Amino acid sequence: MFDYSNLQGLYSAAQTRALDRHAIEKGGIAGHILMARAAAAAWAALLQHWPQPGPVQVACGTGNNGGDGYLLADIAHKRGYPVQVWQVGDPARIRGDALRAREQALANGVPIAPFTPGCLAANVQPNAQQNAQAGVVVDALLGTGLGGEVRPVQREAIDAMNAVGLPLLALDIPSGLCADSGRVLGAAVRAQATVTFIVAKRGLHTGAGPAHCGAISLAALDVPAASLAAHPADCQRLALHSLLRQWPARPAHAHKGDCGRVLVVGGDLGMGGAILLAAEAALRCGAGLVSVATREQHLAPLLARRPEAMARAVRGRQDLAPMLAAADVIALGPGLGQSSWSEQLFQAACGQAACGQAAGDRADGNDTGGATLVVDADALNLLARGVGGVCPPRRRWVLTPHPGEAARLLATDTAAIQADRFAAVRALQARFGGVVVLKGKGSLICDGERLLLSDYGNPGMASGGMGDVLSGVIAALLAQGLAPVDAAALGVCLHGAAADSAAAAGQRGLLASDLLAPMRELLG
Repeated sequence: MFDYSNLQGLYSAAQTRALDRHAIEKGGIAGHILMARAAAAAWAALLQHWPQPGPVQVACGTGNNGGDGYLLADIAHKRGYPVQVWQVGDPARIRGDALRAREQALANGVPIAPFTPGCLAANVQPNAQQNAQAGVVVDALLGTGLGGEVRPVQREAIDAMNAVGLPLLALDIPSGLCADSGRVLGAAVRAQATVTFIVAKRGLHTGAGPAHCGAISLAALDVPAASLAAHPADCQRLALHSLLRQWPARPAHAHKGDCGRVLVVGGDLGMGGAILLAAEAALRCGAGLVSVATREQHLAPLLARRPEAMARAVRGRQDLAPMLAAADVIALGPGLGQSSWSEQLFQAACGQAACGQAAGDRADGNDTGGATLVVDADALNLLARGVGGVCPPRRRWVLTPHPGEAARLLATDTAAIQADRFAAVRALQARFGGVVVLKGKGSLICDGERLLLSDYGNPGMASGGMGDVLSGVIAALLAQGLAPVDAAALGVCLHGAAADSAAAAGQRGLLASDLLAPMRELLG
């Protein structure tokens, strides 16, 4: 089992607030000191991205995020940069450390004026200094505490920041983005860079978060280790190098039988490419033997392309039975379809009627051996339809739905899944057991105990066959002895990192088969 304890934790807004309180009340760090550290870190991040920023405009809200903005403006003003603060919301509502920061900025001569819809654009002036920016806008409007849709005045400010055409730096989180889920709460700032404070927030790395954050940096603000230990995160951000370092090299005497037997089941009429991609991915990622159960029409092209795969035509349940018995891992679903043929193969692979306990699951939930399933694509749709009857939760499978498939499994819609991907993956795992991979930007892996996030990958992966490749990858890793959660975590990271490598030649036109060579290289 991999050790995930050394990975970066991803926190919800409530967890972040609890940690912040602990640092102040137990760690002895005054709130205004934390705010000053945040402002200094934000100013350093601004200069790192834009060394000659030109005029700095800061949109400040009435909470602590606004306080960070006031102190950043004060730093810029002291260093001789032209600064303008735009106050969004009634300043009479400002309290505590944020009020102290505003008063400090006013006392030091920082110009502060009420926000109006055209103020940001009107303040942009031609910059005569060669190579300098025309200016930078700092979003200090809303922090992690936003619980509902942005209010009209906040939306006006967000729209103005997005429309002004200047680089945007967001403090802690882009205003309007949900820190917990990465959902846009009506409108959200689209920043070129985000500096987040103390700990990383979950919403920055999944859903719409990455598109709104730009380059993300973390400023820990010297919060005591005791505070972090007292409030551990319940989600970890995966790092491929950490997982690969924990996977031992093959012994010198290894043979193909030691590296596992994968059976890929699918490829209904017209969908032979899906089964080929899954089988080849399993081979390229180290499975010792890969068999394919598919339609007879696909045998010749499959063997012509990849003769190492042992392909057999199956007409139904009886033909599949001996292949199932010989497999360590079954990848079920690539190109499977939803025909009567598909249903027969699905039911045979999943076990007896009513999708009951598989060979490797006992009614008491304890494993007794047998094949592990990787369930993807149309196998998920057949599962959602209840083919074979109601399926109880199982331990020995990995489900890999995209948001649409997840919605069908939970009898909801895609918008609901994307509104809170963390809740969705937990609900899927509670309903079906095993390990669930909710694919998408910031893919999530949940086994009921751990919640892991992989943010490898890029928009070039929006093309057919990517999920089929992932099924083969996870199946191969399972066959080589990794636990289901470890195979899912490593497989998702490897898949996304290979896509990032392949996209060096361009994201448009990226093909699923382009991932095979870089995956093999990454595995070493």
